Amino acid sequence: MSVLRFDNVSKQYPGGHAALSEVSFEVATGEMLFVTGHSGAGKSTLLRLVHLAERPSRGAVLFAERNLARVSGRKVAMHRREVSVVFQDHRLLTDRSVFENVALPLILRGMRRPEIGKRVRAALERLGLGPRELALPGELSAGEQQRVGIARAIVGEPRLLVADEPTGNLDPTLAAEIMALFEALPARGTSVMVASHDLALVKRMKKRVLVLDHGRLVDDISPQELADE
Repeated sequence: MSVLRFDNVSKQYPGGHAALSEVSFEVATGEMLFVTGHSGAGKSTLLRLVHLAERPSRGAVLFAERNLARVSGRKVAMHRREVSVVFQDHRLLTDRSVFENVALPLILRGMRRPEIGKRVRAALERLGLGPRELALPGELSAGEQQRVGIARAIVGEPRLLVADEPTGNLDPTLAAEIMALFEALPARGTSVMVASHDLALVKRMKKRVLVLDHGRLVDDISPQELADE
């Protein structure tokens, strides 16, 4: 069963710019894959459609066989409980501690305080941030801020995690650590889709790769093809 399906999806912005043109693919439950392409190829637009930050101009985006065109109002927030996003710019609340930033999705869900504490501390420990839970974002390095954003994305155990250039501001060692964490998520029930222009990193991971070029899906490379290179 697929967790995500694009069926001839196009996205055109006012003025005529076509960010995506007739894109079709499926993501299997428990799969990790990459989306790559040149700057402006449509990677970020594709991720925004999954998270309902954008709507397609044509075609259908289906999540767990549910057409996202029918998701509106309060149901958008419900959808975002199942699809978490790791942003390149972190988007942390600067006046809240690390713990409070990571806890936010669970608080909005109405989860009980003891369960929130248990889940947040477990996520922070997995990312090596346990000692930093009381720190403010401004007291953290860029790498630590990115890890807080990832902890916030995974704490709710989403069905799908989408990450937009998550290693863009990280050194190679930390980037490898973050990718190892993402690679472990499917075994915990979370599918992972990563947009990245870091071709060396993508090849090293040997996962399926969707290649976008000027809004069109021009290649769908299997892990076996990468392993044979």
